[in-house]
Amino acid sequence: MCAKNITRCSWPGDDELMQQYHDEEWGVPLYDDKKLFEFMVLDAFQAGLSWKTILHRREGFRKAFSNFDVKKVAKYDEQKIDELMQDASIIRHRGKIAGTVKNAQLFISLQKEHGSFAKYIWQFTEGKPIVNTRTGDGQIPATSKESDAMSKALKKLGFTFTGSTICYAFMQAAGMVNDHLTSCYRYKQVQKEGRP
Repeated sequence: MCAKNITRCSWPGDDELMQQYHDEEWGVPLYDDKKLFEFMVLDAFQAGLSWKTILHRREGFRKAFSNFDVKKVAKYDEQKIDELMQDASIIRHRGKIAGTVKNAQLFISLQKEHGSFAKYIWQFTEGKPIVNTRTGDGQIPATSKESDAMSKALKKLGFTFTGSTICYAFMQAAGMVNDHLTSCYRYKQVQKEGRP
């Protein structure tokens, strides 16, 4: 359940699912490859849409993409992509669906090369979260020099839907940056959560 009568960031609004996500997941440092792949998928589908739209379809995405099992998703063929284009529980965008399959294949390559995707992706923040001190929503940027570098590196490897804005949203979700406002009750908590 969501905590009541507490001060949190304003972006979840009154939406209970958004509040739960904010209270339990957003900004917690993640080192688990399965969870990192899930956020990579969800953030790619968010491109051009709101996070609320994606979050309310999360279970649909979970079923459509084999519980975010990267090895299974990497084997999806054209027939499976056609099938997902008929799935109303997700965002039916062929480019994003096909891109997810391609990204899954590249994700596995990075796991093999670096031992885990986490080891690769955390290099962009030198292995630890960047703790910001934002006091208002207007101070939260859409990109950063770190997300620019991540985007450039991922694109060079062939990843799709990994522009700097998407990478920054991913970094926020995965706790690579702490963008909770300093007035938010989760600001200090997330710094103590998550571990490599």
